Amino acid sequence: MVDLPRASAAKESAETTRHPRIAVVWSVLSAEIERFGAGTGATLRILDVGGGSGGFAVPLAELGHDVTVVEPSANALASLRQRAADADVTDRVVAHQADLDELLDVVDPGTADLVLCHSVLEMVDYPDTALDILAKVCAPGGAVSILVANRIAAVFGKALSGQFGTALDLLVHVDGVVEGRDTMKRRFETATLTALVGGSGLVTEQVHGVGVVGDLIPASAAQSDTGAGEALREFELATAARVPFRDMATRIHLLARKPMR
Repeated sequence: MVDLPRASAAKESAETTRHPRIAVVWSVLSAEIERFGAGTGATLRILDVGGGSGGFAVPLAELGHDVTVVEPSANALASLRQRAADADVTDRVVAHQADLDELLDVVDPGTADLVLCHSVLEMVDYPDTALDILAKVCAPGGAVSILVANRIAAVFGKALSGQFGTALDLLVHVDGVVEGRDTMKRRFETATLTALVGGSGLVTEQVHGVGVVGDLIPASAAQSDTGAGEALREFELATAARVPFRDMATRIHLLARKPMR
């Protein structure tokens, strides 16, 4: 008898990891997992901060890794638990309802081989303090995956859509936001992000652009199950590390390492 919910969830997770809009992130994470295992199939202890409903956590758990999600939204955690149950990985996913500044209350220092912090630093009051906390929970030799909104792309996107006043506001504001009309507290550029990361004691190893053109084209063209979607995925992978394409992408993805003691 076929377990349809599990089969469906597995298919959804496989498609998620290949989606053109986040293919670059998955490529980096996959390489880090392979580096960690070095052919042994070792299980990683992964911490997903602000992991939401499990878009990354569940596929990672399906690969056989232990994932802890720390997320402030009760609704998102409910969706995470359902998604994990559908994929039959509830034994590999632990969920805590907490903010990033409460992270050390629910996670022991130095226990995560891989820390994900995706689309979080834009929303916190003190990103330098947040990065210090991420560095503390990461194990020596472990990695921290950071995904943030790119200030340059926001300026460019608004200008392309004819919103030149907003584009100028984003350009001149030190944090790349529109005062009183923005859902984010800040946007980053590669230089500002790497400086913050370095201040926490982490060492930047890789920087990639995520969404070089993916957010500038119709959604139908970005579907992973179409020929155009696959071509977009290959384009994003090919341009992600190339300047100036990298610095024009919608988001910046950075992989940093915690030095060994």
